Amino acid sequence: MKATELEHYIWERKKHKDILIMTHIVIGYPSYEESYQLVEAMVEAGVDLMELQIPFSEPIADGPVILKANQQALNNGVTVKGCMELAGEIANTFEIPFLIMSYYNVVYKYGIKEFVDSMKKKSLKGAIIADLPPEEGSEYFSEMKKQGLCPIILFSPTTPFERMKYISSFGDGFVYCVARKGVTGAKTEFSQQLIEYLSRCRKATTLPLALGFGVKEKADIDFLKGKVEIAVIGTQTLRVLERDGISGVKEFLKGLRT
Repeated sequence: MKATELEHYIWERKKHKDILIMTHIVIGYPSYEESYQLVEAMVEAGVDLMELQIPFSEPIADGPVILKANQQALNNGVTVKGCMELAGEIANTFEIPFLIMSYYNVVYKYGIKEFVDSMKKKSLKGAIIADLPPEEGSEYFSEMKKQGLCPIILFSPTTPFERMKYISSFGDGFVYCVARKGVTGAKTEFSQQLIEYLSRCRKATTLPLALGFGVKEKADIDFLKGKVEIAVIGTQTLRVLERDGISGVKEFLKGLRT
């Protein structure tokens, strides 16, 4: 899948659904085996694409629930190499697109070219590197483009409009719109203010829009219909996993559509 093919997939899928759902897992949490089973359940529940997080010791964009999952995975002895192996197995088993999510330190320590080459070989479609501004990522963006992979860039409510237009030029696939200041998992107000922010995002890029941070229930998904192409569910699925197990996650995700 070339970079533009991810975007094409989103627009095509959107013709048949009023909004797409992207989920998030932390690889190696609760274990490698259960990570795979969780992905399988999410795919069976009908999610449209997924981000696979490589655990990091200081995940600055993540709230306490995902932070705890990162820490437990690392305590379990999860490695970047092991995560990439499992991510490749997942991407080559299930038909939806999979993206890596992590932080630049992980990519840099692995080796930028090696990391991007590995993603390509393992049929991953791109990456969300949450703490990498374009000005500091020239080698990464160059390698991603060379391999036809999608560097997913992020907008936030505090990003000036001209800055949005500028950073959009570095991205491909879709733009991840962060719903509010702060970390994942906290409460998000689904309000007129959010609508105005998304309208600004829409004017800044021609790429599909995804919204994450605080999307928790069907009412949030319904609110986002017609405003973004993708709703991102991350922290809430981990909460459900801890409470109700993998089967509970599957039922929860199915319920977002009905």
